[in-house]
Amino acid sequence: MDLKEFQSILTIGETVAVEFKRCGNGIESDTYETVCSFLNRFGGDIFMGVLDDGTVVGVPEKAASDMIKNFIKVISNPALFTPTVYLVPEIIKYNEKYTIIHVHIPPSAEVHSYKKVIYDRVDDADVKVTATSAIAQMYIRKQNIFTERKIYPYAKMEDLRLDLLPKIRILAINHAGGNHPWATMDDYTLLKSAGLYGHDIVTGEEGYNLAAIMLLGKDDVILNVAPTYVTDALVRKVNVDRYDDREIIKTNLIDSYSQLLEFGRKHLPDKFFLEDTVNKSLRNTIVREMVSNTLMHREFTSSYTAKFVIEKDRMYIENANRSIKDGSITVDNLEPISKNPIIAAFFRNIGYADQLGSGVRKLFKYSKFYSGSQPEFIEGDVFKIIVPLDENYSYDAIFVNKNADKMPVNADKEPISVDKGMEDTLSYQQKMIYQYMKEHGKATSQQIAELLEVKQRRAREILGEMIHMDLIEKQGAYKSTVYVLK
Repeated sequence: MDLKEFQSILTIGETVAVEFKRCGNGIESDTYETVCSFLNRFGGDIFMGVLDDGTVVGVPEKAASDMIKNFIKVISNPALFTPTVYLVPEIIKYNEKYTIIHVHIPPSAEVHSYKKVIYDRVDDADVKVTATSAIAQMYIRKQNIFTERKIYPYAKMEDLRLDLLPKIRILAINHAGGNHPWATMDDYTLLKSAGLYGHDIVTGEEGYNLAAIMLLGKDDVILNVAPTYVTDALVRKVNVDRYDDREIIKTNLIDSYSQLLEFGRKHLPDKFFLEDTVNKSLRNTIVREMVSNTLMHREFTSSYTAKFVIEKDRMYIENANRSIKDGSITVDNLEPISKNPIIAAFFRNIGYADQLGSGVRKLFKYSKFYSGSQPEFIEGDVFKIIVPLDENYSYDAIFVNKNADKMPVNADKEPISVDKGMEDTLSYQQKMIYQYMKEHGKATSQQIAELLEVKQRRAREILGEMIHMDLIEKQGAYKSTVYVLK
């Protein structure tokens, strides 16, 4: 590690993957606890000779070599570390006077313990893991395979809800715009085409997999292979200590999707919202994305109960997850990774989900129109989406309410303002463009496409409409084309 990188780490401070240790009198036990927690989480870096606040004090130069030898001896001792691990510490000289010992710990494919205690990394702390469920989740996280691919060689077609396939064919055809390969396939060929019948090249087993059973399995079959699988749908608006309404859903994912969507429609208001002159159901869009996410991306082998909860000021989903990282997800740091690619592809084929990552972007886009606030996405062993609720909020009131004192304010920015007399003539997309140009002076079609979250071709169409309305004009040509207000 070079000094520039080390200095940057000192500036940022301790994180989920960085730990400072003083080690003035030798390496203490909590250093090995951190090694254990890093191995069990995402790996990390330990710097010995640095205080918690990032102040470099160094370790005794003459003792550094012996400290490294003792460190290697401990992590190689099966009586202390199980399983043992091989790490290579390095010495860093800082400002020519301080000796720092740096240890990089890669993530491990195994679950480790130190002195028979399992540690996990939570934020910048090392936490003892004692609960059986938490330890089980740790093992799940370290699996290098998709559990949806697990073969059940004794499962037969009769164990599946084949009566759902006509509906699935219609959904696929409609989503594809009138033509889909599944339309002409027999049932067995369709199932194979969807990846629901597989062959394990390691074991040689062949048959229907967990994805097939979760998507289309009969209820008793699902209970047999995933006895803890359930989605608990709750409403807590009045009776917050218990619930106002509850549905416990244990059926296949296709029917679960419909039941959860209906549950959301039943208990959430649908607010008037125009998108490109078409009334769009914000409620249905938001609930759809939340429901499809919790059904597609959960870890079905976990005993953790998935939830869909509607409260007075928020709704949220949470489910067991084989996490890649910990922390909040935003549009900027989004790294879409499918936890169950077979199930996700099936959902996309029938229109229950869109391309990977689009659900996150849609929720960020439409939540602010629905409640005036942004959603939260929290990645971890339990994945969570939180969407704020405000029954009194109306985005369209910004444009139709003539009483300025009662105008709601968007959570991210001031209400879109247009010149007097334009409120009733412009679509919401045109208003967004108008405001953007007032703020920035000009715009390209690419910038407008990103602003509206539409394809560039559609952005140019809307800009063309505004040219014909004599609101804007086009300047330049080809790649240098920009649009400005008249």
